[in-house]
Order: sequence, then structure tokens, then C-alpha cells
Amino acid sequence: MNEKELIESGNMKMEWARNHMPVLAIIREQFIEEKPLKGHTIGMALHVEAKTAVLVETLAAGGAKVAITGCNPLSTQDDVAMALDTRENVSCFSRYGCSSQEYYDAIDKVLDFEPDITIDDGADLIFKLHTERTDLLPNILGGCEETTTGVHRLHAMDKEGALKMPVIAVNDAMTKYLFDNRYGTGQSAWDGINRTTNLLVAGKNVVVGGYGWCGRGVAMRAAGLGANVIVTEVDPIRALEARMDGYRPMKMSEAAKLGDIFVTTTGNRDILTAEHFKVMRDGAILANSGHFNVEIDMEALASLAKSVRTVRQNIKEYDIGNRRINVIADGRLVNLAAGDGHPAEVMDMSFADQALCVRHIAENKLLNGVHKVPLELDTYVAKLKLESMGISIDEFTLEQEKYMNGWECGT
Repeated sequence: MNEKELIESGNMKMEWARNHMPVLAIIREQFIEEKPLKGHTIGMALHVEAKTAVLVETLAAGGAKVAITGCNPLSTQDDVAMALDTRENVSCFSRYGCSSQEYYDAIDKVLDFEPDITIDDGADLIFKLHTERTDLLPNILGGCEETTTGVHRLHAMDKEGALKMPVIAVNDAMTKYLFDNRYGTGQSAWDGINRTTNLLVAGKNVVVGGYGWCGRGVAMRAAGLGANVIVTEVDPIRALEARMDGYRPMKMSEAAKLGDIFVTTTGNRDILTAEHFKVMRDGAILANSGHFNVEIDMEALASLAKSVRTVRQNIKEYDIGNRRINVIADGRLVNLAAGDGHPAEVMDMSFADQALCVRHIAENKLLNGVHKVPLELDTYVAKLKLESMGISIDEFTLEQEKYMNGWECGT
């Protein structure tokens, strides 16, 4: 496609997403009327695809100047990036398949706009601010972090006294992790795996690395597709939950011998290593749904391989002698590198959280450190989502309110 056709394709994707994000539409109308972000510059490092573009439009509608790049070299949709770059007060620097150097150069280009508010997915923007672009920190009012991995990094920085700005952990909003992480990751990870492999899941042994909210979602959808689900964990409580949910918890050293499909969701490194590759079944399929591409030890796999070839779009086969191991999207985030990411209806809530938290930062002076999403914002997003679905719920009566807040009533 030529440039005009790419932009039109991006616009169509954005329109489709926009039509399925009613909560963000309500917030966008509020932003258009009130302009709460006028005079602010927002620097973003997120997955550049249609749902993110709708968030960017919303922030720009609120009066902000927005500069954005990707947070993963393989998750950008170039047609959306090009369409987004045509919007007034929006500059987009992301492209699909960029090198590591190009990736960090694009982050620098975003920071060249001297943003006073940031939005991250993985905390790479904030990391850059705290290492190479520290001169910009005095201008920063605060930031938002979208994902579990990024929140972990921020807590580690805060614990060491290294975090020099306030950041809202948007990932930890209930209207985010209970839906985005669980239902979004669960569906979109399998969207990526299924469209890439075109193989049957029913009857196969699926190994899910990690049983946090993302792992719960992946396991739930695997079971729904007819798989025999095995879960690996380091947390005894989560492992017990997995067992009570009907799955088989075990060590990865044992699961590696049994799995047909492996999906890592831990946010940690070295979940699948040489030890595991050597005992895997011939034809095993490996996918990662954690943020960074460190969960599968790709260097160790490459060193074991006698040959590597692309056997299907987004699938590389590593022949390690007596078995072939297939890796989807080079071990990067499978739902975005090999799919379209989370469903729009789920991201509607997550990005509504982002928009409201950006407004909260703009209107309040926050102290340095990691902040929770204000409960009233979290609840407001849930109420708007229910209303958009035509659902109404009960409210406490005065007597019930008094009873719940009192202590006098006994048996």
C-alpha cells in the first residue's frame, strides 16, 4: 500500500476501535468541553495500535500536545502510526520492526518535546528520564504506568530512593487488571497463537508459566478451547488456587517434558531455558505473553540450534538435533506481535483509567513515589461501563449504609 492507502487503513482501524470504546467516548466529550489538559505536553511509550490511538485522540481533545512512540519493536501497526501522525497536536515516532537503537532513539524524540506528564507501558520512558535525560525531571508533574512489569520496576526504583517523580500505577486499578490482564490477555494471547499456528488446541497439553491475572486468563481460555492445562508457579498460594481451579501445578522441569504449547506470563526472566528446551517434545510451540522478551531464553535456544528457519509468518523453527522447537514472534509479546492486542471493549476501561489519571496528575500536586489509582476514579469507570452495557445495579438503603458502617448491632 502507498502512504495514502496506509493512512486510510489506519483511520478505519481507529474508527472500528472508537466505535467499541463507549466509556472513553464519554470522557472524550468531557475533555472537549472542559479542556483539562490545555497547556500540557504528554510523552507516551505504548503499543501503537488502534485502541491506543483512541486514547491519544482523547488526550489531544483535552487540549494536550502529545508525542508518542512504541513500547515494543514488534507491536506497532504502521498504518495506525501513520494515521495518528496526521492528527492535530500529535506526533508519532513508532514503526514496526525497528532495531533496538531505533527504539531508544524514538523514546528520545518523544522526550525532546519536554513532556510534563508521561504514560508508559513497561517504564522504558521513565527509565530513560532517570538515566540519560535527568535534566527533564524538574518539569515532570507525574506519569502513569500501564502494565505489571512496569509497576514492578517502579516499585524497585522507589524502594531504592531512585524514583524522582510521582507515578500512578494504572495497572493496579481494579477496572484494569481484573479485566484487561485477565480477559484481555486471555483472549488476545490465544488470538495471536491461533492465527499464527492455525493448529488445534483441544486435547493438547498447554503449560502456562505464572498464575497471576494474565496467567489466569490464559489458562481459562486454554481450558475453554479444550486443552489440558498445566500451571507453573513459585507462589504456593497461587499454585493452590490453580489446583482448585482445576489445573495441574508442577515444576517447569517436569512440565517441559509434557507440554505441546507453552505460554509464559510471569513478567520475570528465564522461565524457559536450555534445561527445558532439551527435554521438550518435538514440535513444541513457545509463546510469551509477558511484557519483555526475556521470559524465553532465546540466546540459549539459538546456541542449541543446528539450524533456524522461518516455517510460517511469525514462527521460527529451532532444530536442536533430535527435536524441533517453534517460537512465535521471537519470544516477544504474542498478543500484539502476532495479533491485534486486547479487545477494544476491555481497553475501553484501561484507557479510560489512563485518561482520568492524566487529568488527576494535571489537577493535583503529587509527591514522588508510586501512587494508587484513586478509588473514586476506578469506581466511576466501572459505573460508566455498566451504563454503556445497559446494566443498572442496586444501591444501599440508608439502613444498610448505617449497618455496614456501624458496630453496635450484634447477633
